Amino acid sequence: MDDAVRNALAINRDSTVAERRIDITTTGARTGRSRRQEIWLYRASGKLYLTGRPGRRDWYANLVAHPRFTVHLKHQVVADLPATAVPIVDTETRRDVFTEIIAGLDGPHIPVRGNPPTVEDWLAGSPLMEIQLDDKP
Repeated sequence: MDDAVRNALAINRDSTVAERRIDITTTGARTGRSRRQEIWLYRASGKLYLTGRPGRRDWYANLVAHPRFTVHLKHQVVADLPATAVPIVDTETRRDVFTEIIAGLDGPHIPVRGNPPTVEDWLAGSPLMEIQLDDKP
């Protein structure tokens, strides 16, 4: 993996919304068709994750059914990265990851609208997938 890709994946609290924005292509859980959508990338404890505020997510169902997918970088560098999604279901691991992710949402470039998210809300209703890239950053 080249330095440009490694740098694009090295998001942190100071990263902008644009730097966190990626596309993913999954395989539909029911249809088997490719589905591309925009999503935010998160980093916690040196690992990459997909998640979001509490609620049902089609991308999560797709990745549970078909864990192989593609991460499409589109901000600092354009790259298509083959990956595997691993659902994070252990409560303590989820709590640790969500705690770090939510703490990063108070960064200077992330506008939090309405009530700030809580770890308990995210634990109760947010999907969480670790991204394992074929080539480690």
